[in-house]
Amino acid sequence: MTRRQRLLGVAALLAVLLVAAGAVVTARLTGHSSPAAVTGSGSASPASPTPPPTPSPASPTPPPGAGLTGPLNLLLVGVDTRISVPGWEPHADAVLVLHVPAGLGRAYLFSLPRDLVVDIPAYPRSRYPGGRTKLTHAMSYGSRVPGDKAHPSTAQGYDLLRTTVSRYTGLRIDAGAVITFGGFDKLVDTLGGVDLYVDQRVASKHRRPDGQHRPLVGGSYTGPQMVYLPGNRHLTGWQALDYARQRYTAGGDYTRQRHQQQLIRALARKILDQGLARDPDRVQQVVAALGKTLVYVGNGPKLVDFAYALGGLPADGFVLVGLPGTAVGRGGSYRGEQLQPVGRQFLAALRGGTEAAFLTAHPALRVKN
Repeated sequence: MTRRQRLLGVAALLAVLLVAAGAVVTARLTGHSSPAAVTGSGSASPASPTPPPTPSPASPTPPPGAGLTGPLNLLLVGVDTRISVPGWEPHADAVLVLHVPAGLGRAYLFSLPRDLVVDIPAYPRSRYPGGRTKLTHAMSYGSRVPGDKAHPSTAQGYDLLRTTVSRYTGLRIDAGAVITFGGFDKLVDTLGGVDLYVDQRVASKHRRPDGQHRPLVGGSYTGPQMVYLPGNRHLTGWQALDYARQRYTAGGDYTRQRHQQQLIRALARKILDQGLARDPDRVQQVVAALGKTLVYVGNGPKLVDFAYALGGLPADGFVLVGLPGTAVGRGGSYRGEQLQPVGRQFLAALRGGTEAAFLTAHPALRVKN
């Protein structure tokens, strides 16, 4: 392996950590601002930034991310691969929130259904008037650039999605990342694959056993299917992505949410075990290595600050939370999803800092394996 291959490999590993652990670069996509410490308030209202103390000449230089004490809320978004097609508006196929309480010793990862019915606020930059519809559409509606249909803005789409998620959950979103599915499988391969417990039989709608895409004929996929059987499995990049994307299974999209969370935790554990997030030079390499595969957003500290701060999470400190939901409709037609009361109560517990006690009282919400 050449030195360049090693560097790109490390960069890709760290890129997975950016998605899995929420370490994201936080330079604004629409301008530049002075860095500010983020301690996190847990609420949707922005907190007044508190600059970190300046060390005296005799004092040791604080490590990156010293001002990041939490709580932090990070929004992780997976978008359809067709984002590379000119004019294709990005849709949020996976919407995950990573909540890290004060002290940064634990992280709670939960998904919001892509079809969750929410109030999407008006967004003048894309001329979207606002409305009540599925969460996935926030990314699309916000990405529209007036007068330029061929080049939708992923940054704008994320901005409207972030605002929508923040208002729905009542949590301030401190930073986030958007990754295309097309780049994710390459990152997993660079990591050397991932070990995952497959918790139910999953037949792929999109891939053949050899990894080739199944042909679409007359609106339906045809030919042999890749099948993932229950048990401990080592998955390659395309297999991990394919497995986590399937929603035509028992449990539907809620099963897919669980599988996505399990995959992210498995990747995070592998990277945290190697301690890669605590090497600032290697973290910096990820930006050049990924190009347009990953978009980083936020405001405040730099990428290395988040990576270093969250790199101290114990490998078993990731708690997966499944929020149950039910279908809603009008007449006999399907309109979308809504969270059950216990799911909305968990969000209230996050806002109040009592999530650990809440999960102890509601153990069924914890995703196992």
